[in-house]
Amino acid sequence: MLETKSAPFTFVKQGIFYFSRRVPSDLSHHYNASRIMYSLRTRSAAVATSRAQRAAQQLDEYWYHLRIRDVDLPGKHLLRMSGQSAAAQPVPGGDAKDVTVTLSEAVSIYIRLKGKDRPITFHRAAERSCGYVIDACGDKDLAAYTRADANSFRDALLEKGLAGSSITRVFGTVRSVFNFAAAEIGITATNPFAGVYYDRKAGVEDRQPLPIEAITSLQQLCKAEDDDLRWLVAMVSDTGMRLAEAAGLLLDDIRLADPIPHVVVREHPWRRLKTAGSARTVPLTGSSLWAAERVLAEVGNSEFAFPRFNRTDRTNANSASAALNKWMKQHVPEGCTMHSFRHSMRDRLRAVECPSDIVDQIGGWQTEGVGHSYGRGYPLEVLAKWVNAAV
Repeated sequence: MLETKSAPFTFVKQGIFYFSRRVPSDLSHHYNASRIMYSLRTRSAAVATSRAQRAAQQLDEYWYHLRIRDVDLPGKHLLRMSGQSAAAQPVPGGDAKDVTVTLSEAVSIYIRLKGKDRPITFHRAAERSCGYVIDACGDKDLAAYTRADANSFRDALLEKGLAGSSITRVFGTVRSVFNFAAAEIGITATNPFAGVYYDRKAGVEDRQPLPIEAITSLQQLCKAEDDDLRWLVAMVSDTGMRLAEAAGLLLDDIRLADPIPHVVVREHPWRRLKTAGSARTVPLTGSSLWAAERVLAEVGNSEFAFPRFNRTDRTNANSASAALNKWMKQHVPEGCTMHSFRHSMRDRLRAVECPSDIVDQIGGWQTEGVGHSYGRGYPLEVLAKWVNAAV
């Protein structure tokens, strides 16, 4: 990517200057991408030059730090601390019990110990969220971060235009990394990223349920077009399953030969469940039963119910969402998406006065109260009675 003559390390897209710099090959193992690119949020070459040069200087300093840290210390094998993690080193001149760990090292501890068998999204969330902190406040020792740093971090996220819900997720990840690493290496530090104020509803759009007329119309369109994308829509429409749950199903998860046709929602290596309570059996009826029948009749040699979204080691629910929402947009009220089927299913069950704990079990929602964790839940016959009443 070429630099502009007027502003080094930049390029222009639609009149906006962007920073662009290649990651040095000897430091590529520290990054998830080969190039650092982001908007400088200006159309002025002078402003872009200033911001780009400042960013380049910061990178040069940080890369120098990384290179020094990556160099083995002569005689390192003779040190008594050689058995310790490099992420938990004694403080020079301090007590033996005093240790220090930077936020970037805390991320490494967090991912190494908690990231085993977790999806790549878990790793990326930790690296991205804490990367935002490092960009805004620097890569400090955990105990060196202050509430002022946390507030600056919040302000930086707001400047990025993140919605309140996204800021909540980012702060939650940063707090988890901070607390886990501090506990792991045995340091006591107040987490400054806890309790930071911001408007959690800012930029958050309420997800609208689909009117029953829209659901009926969509189901008719699904049967008319009769392909795998429409089978997926129909499968979700009368079950209220999460899109990822349906997209990651195996053919073996669809049980039509049983006295009550149903689908088994269970965790798979390629598709994790949102919560432990999401594992469940869901009765099939109406258009969802039709979709299940079409899947079993038409899917070829694949073990997956929806092979196009399972071509890698992870179910591509984002691809499914993009494709189906694009198709639905022309047929549904504004603000409605595939996720609206879940809101609608809850309303449809309410309309037939279905008990709330049964509603939770059908949709895989968390039910409050210790007592609900006892036993196996309602039998399939009871669930089927209410789903049939709602559909």
